[in-house]
Parts: sequence; C-alpha cells; structure tokens
Amino acid sequence: MAQPKPKVIKDYDKLDQEVQEQIKLAYPYGFAKHLIFFTNKDGLKVSALPFETDEKHYLVRMTQQEAHQIIQDDADYNELGQLKDESRLDFEDKYADLDYMSEYITEQPEENLEDIPDESSVGGVEDDDDF
Repeated sequence: MAQPKPKVIKDYDKLDQEVQEQIKLAYPYGFAKHLIFFTNKDGLKVSALPFETDEKHYLVRMTQQEAHQIIQDDADYNELGQLKDESRLDFEDKYADLDYMSEYITEQPEENLEDIPDESSVGGVEDDDDF
C-alpha cells in the first residue's frame, strides 16, 4: 500500500524556487480566485492556495491581499496579473517531465471567476509546516 503524501502548510516566500515556479505554471492567472479557507488548530479561519506534487500536498498560506500583492510584485506576471508567455514557456520546458503538472496547465484564459472563492472548511489542520 502506498504511503500517504506529507501535507505541508507554508508561506509562499518560504517555498523553494522550483515549487514557486510550478505554482506559477499551475495558476497562470493569479492565486486569489483559488484560495481555500480552513480553520487552523487555534480555531482561526485562514486561507491558503492548494498545490499538489507527486511528493507532497501543499497549502500555501496567504490572504487575498497577499495573493494579489505577490502577483503584482512578480516580474513573471504582466500588469494584468497573467503569467507572461516567455515565463510560461520557460517553466513548461523546465517542468515538462513532471506528470502532475499536466493537470494544472491550462490552454485558455480563465473567465468569469469571482475574486472571492467559495468557502470550504477543512477541519483539524494545524497551522505549521506539516498538517
């Protein structure tokens, strides 16, 4: 029987560059629309961006404001908050051998998505590096 993947909660800026690049490729139109909400071990409601690799399940801790700011400050995204074509192509070439990336790569721009995601609750998640 396969071992379950470790579940990790981390801040975006504390992730390895390779994981950040894969997240950019997975979410080429920004992060804010994809945030999920859950209650941490202290009973506080927090938000995070889900991302899964072959090795780990990530919840990348960020608020909607932080999600917008990360994109705004990132040179890989244009002024519309979309991953630049040259960055996308570089990342696709770099991570083409990763099977799990195929589920994240989109061909068409996302349309009609609200900035505020539907709330979902994931109970029992601790607010540290492993959950």
